[in-house]
Amino acid sequence: MSLTQSLLAIVALIAASAFFAVAEISLAASRRLRLRQMADEGDSRAERVLKIQEQPGQYFTVVQIGLNAITIMGGIVGEGALSPTFKDLYNGWMSPERAETAGFVTSFLIVTSLFIVFSDLFPKRLSMAEPEKLAVRVARPMLWCMAVFKPVVWIYSRATDGLFRLLGLSAQRDDRVTSDDILALAEAGAQAGVLARREQQVITNVFELDTRTVGSAMTPRDRIAWFNQDDADTIIRLRIAAEPFSTYPVCDGDLDHLIGYVDAKDLFQRVLNNQPISLTDPALLHKAVVVPDRLTLAEVLAHFREVREDFAVIVSEYSTVVGVVTLNDVMSTVMGDLVTTQDEELIVKRDEHSWLIDGATPVQDVQRALGIDEMPFEGEYETLAGFLMVMLRRVPRRTDRVDWGGHRFEVLDVDSYRVDQVLVSRLDAPGSAMDTAAAGNAFRPR
Repeated sequence: MSLTQSLLAIVALIAASAFFAVAEISLAASRRLRLRQMADEGDSRAERVLKIQEQPGQYFTVVQIGLNAITIMGGIVGEGALSPTFKDLYNGWMSPERAETAGFVTSFLIVTSLFIVFSDLFPKRLSMAEPEKLAVRVARPMLWCMAVFKPVVWIYSRATDGLFRLLGLSAQRDDRVTSDDILALAEAGAQAGVLARREQQVITNVFELDTRTVGSAMTPRDRIAWFNQDDADTIIRLRIAAEPFSTYPVCDGDLDHLIGYVDAKDLFQRVLNNQPISLTDPALLHKAVVVPDRLTLAEVLAHFREVREDFAVIVSEYSTVVGVVTLNDVMSTVMGDLVTTQDEELIVKRDEHSWLIDGATPVQDVQRALGIDEMPFEGEYETLAGFLMVMLRRVPRRTDRVDWGGHRFEVLDVDSYRVDQVLVSRLDAPGSAMDTAAAGNAFRPR
């Protein structure tokens, strides 16, 4: 074989090896969601790739047969084609033995480098960049190769299947899309600039609806504005003006003896029309939806949809009213600061190293704001105030503080045993003694 023929053979082998490399990586990297979208748009080639992904064993067997065979042939052709040429080149200024060795080494390095760059690195990077486009293009030629090598593929496939069964492994590709997959895609989209950080946070909040209990979004008992059933018209008007809400529970004597609720818009109509307000009027009083405090926000949303209401009273296992929740409260949890005004924010960032946080803030929001992965005694509390109570083993008082996860939580204000404001500050810079102790999950109540 002449030098020209050998070079042409090497080029052909490199092209064939690049084809198999593209076929391998493009199929593995292709996203089923994207392929399904292409198939729905009328691309029959995408449907073909989807079918191959369901049973990729024979496909990858052909790829490996092709790659290994071409690698061996490339070494044989390259060594035989280029070694004599370089040997003759080196004969002029070194001994024949050294010239033969140097010619072989030079030929080996050149052929290997050509294969690495043009049949491995370049096609694989290209396949990672455009996997779906390349996968649909190489699918049909690969099906032809699978038909040609079917007997050999059958032998290798049976041997591989036997190994999977022997090891108790599944050869089926798991294409189930989990919430973690979606959250990872949203995070990647935010990093790439496709999604705004706030939009990515909304997606995260939606998936947290299944884990957050209703207590993380409710208005707690001590903040509920309610009416007594026999309240006079004047008292009702004054309370509406002092505490404007969309809904007011109506009770008989105290909050635990709930009768129903009244809608603010109905009260406003009475006020605007100069009509008297009586909470015994059946036209004003509505039956209240009562839900247990252990429901998740997703379950509360389902309950709202089932009963066609947007207001519910939350009770504990002892039948004590602990709070109220509205559809707007749940949606505010999902939308976050997209709909929350600055005055209503539970977490206010003062600077790069400190935050002012309301004690009623859900602990998940605190972790996200501070970048803390784990909290101690998880499941025993839902709010920042609950975290402080568990850590201190008593009701927090002003100036109490807890160090955890590289942060100091210091109580600034307590109102009737309720933790109003907590100042959270980063401890010393990484590497200091205090930070090392805090990172070791030490807490020091004072």
